[in-house]
Amino acid sequence: MDGKVLIFSAPSGSGKSTVVSHLLRLHPELEFSVSATSRKPRGEEKNGVEYWFLTEEKFRSLIDADKFVEYEEVYPGRFYGTLKSEVERIWSKGNVIIFDVDVKGGVNLKKYFGDKALSVFIQAPSVEVLRERLISRGTDSMEDIEKRVAKASEELTYAPLFDRVLVNDDLSTALAEAEEMVSGFLK
Repeated sequence: MDGKVLIFSAPSGSGKSTVVSHLLRLHPELEFSVSATSRKPRGEEKNGVEYWFLTEEKFRSLIDADKFVEYEEVYPGRFYGTLKSEVERIWSKGNVIIFDVDVKGGVNLKKYFGDKALSVFIQAPSVEVLRERLISRGTDSMEDIEKRVAKASEELTYAPLFDRVLVNDDLSTALAEAEEMVSGFLK
């Protein structure tokens, strides 16, 4: 395996998906890595687009066969992970892999890929701003928002384990900083 890897991780509501989507539009050599999960598709999600949807049994058999770069059991029976075949597929085309993963997955990917990877932790300017962003999305109950905010407080402790920290206070500034980080790494 050879090639470069970009890893973006963040607590929910920090703007990670917005940053990753922006970078994908700017850099045709970047290709999004589709993670595998044992959860069921939600809404309009399609297999191989948002995730590779696997049964829990299939996911466990792939773990036993050492087919993952990294994986995590986020909730009992609910797995998420990066398939080695996905990495090989992207690198075989000469593309650079871009990951949009949770914080623990980001740390594990950086350990696995080492110097081939640039890991970026995106954070909101404060937990309160994060809470406001999650409320304004209008997609979660207050109970779920409070769970995400509590989880975000714990996830913030992982920031020092990343190569770079990007504070998303102003979106256009954050996007410009992300562009600069990525361009420097790709050279």
